Amino acid sequence: MSARDLDLRIGRLEPGANDAITDVAGVRVGHTTLISGDGPLVVGNGPIRTGVTVVMPHDGDVWSEPVFAGSHRLNGNGELTGLAWIREAGMLGGPVAITNTHSVGVVRDALVAHAIAHRRHGGGLWSLPVVGETWDGGLNDIDGLHVRREHVDQALAAASDGPVAQGGVGGGTGMVCHEFKGGIGSASRMTPRPDPDWTVGVLVQANYGEREQLRVDGVPVGLEIPVSEVPTPFPEERAREALLPEPGSGSIIILVATDAPLLPHQCQRLAQRAALGLARMGSTANNSSGDLILAFATGNRGLSNPDNAGPDTPRTQDVRMVPDSRLTSLFKATVEATEAAIVNALLAAETMVGRDGITAHALDHDRLLDVMARYGRGPRADS
Repeated sequence: MSARDLDLRIGRLEPGANDAITDVAGVRVGHTTLISGDGPLVVGNGPIRTGVTVVMPHDGDVWSEPVFAGSHRLNGNGELTGLAWIREAGMLGGPVAITNTHSVGVVRDALVAHAIAHRRHGGGLWSLPVVGETWDGGLNDIDGLHVRREHVDQALAAASDGPVAQGGVGGGTGMVCHEFKGGIGSASRMTPRPDPDWTVGVLVQANYGEREQLRVDGVPVGLEIPVSEVPTPFPEERAREALLPEPGSGSIIILVATDAPLLPHQCQRLAQRAALGLARMGSTANNSSGDLILAFATGNRGLSNPDNAGPDTPRTQDVRMVPDSRLTSLFKATVEATEAAIVNALLAAETMVGRDGITAHALDHDRLLDVMARYGRGPRADS
């Protein structure tokens, strides 16, 4: 279920066919979801509520053909590996993976192993994979380290275009957003005429936010559906006893893709605008939040690998760019797609019971539409 399925319009721009990051041609998404066990937490045994999500930036050999990229750190209490080189070289040279906080290392190593196995030329492989994380220890046996190399391989093998599975899947399996069940969300927006038909697609792993701050299309949903009506997974008294995070703690990883021909500094500017979409949802980027954003552009293909020059590497290379004066429509598309992706993460997620009986409740669709109607929004506003 997504905002579009509910006839709930977020923003003014039109989505692509899938209303997902895969509307950017060549981008593919794959998940491995790990769910098993119930009852009290036994470290190493479960309950398990975790996984991994991978995003392939184009339909070619992602290990040998980079694309331009840029990043933004809204708040840095988190991890997105490989950003130092992206900031330096302005290029993304492989898949992006998202998982839980304690599985970043194994997922990174699995991507290196995948690169070794699939690199078309032998010897001298140099790889700095990009792996992001958010913390799912409220529902998941995070210290049990249940994500393994084969799970990354499965997600890579499953990566496809078309509709994107969302909610409690992949890396988003055990995530909580605004004290509702959260997880993976995706959306897209098309730039309006007279600009060319560029697409901006966004995928998030949403695991952040206080209930009272939640807003949907400007409506204070979190105030209208408070924790007294739908309980938080992490009440303060239980959080203190079980060493759980304070309500509203958490992080978000945001991936932005576009088919517009952008240079690295322009990708960085797109990444900055994604933070505005996050703010529209009510985030204030808490001290404990890791709000990390990566944007990449596929409008220039056939780029040379910046760290593996050979005798056939050209001395110069022609690239295209959108004039900075024409970027505003892409900024608007990024803001709207980010907001819509987070809404979709909330709408797609189902209620989940995790370790020790901790329950993250789904955002009820009917209740949401009724609240939206009170403020003149959504399909029930007229009635």
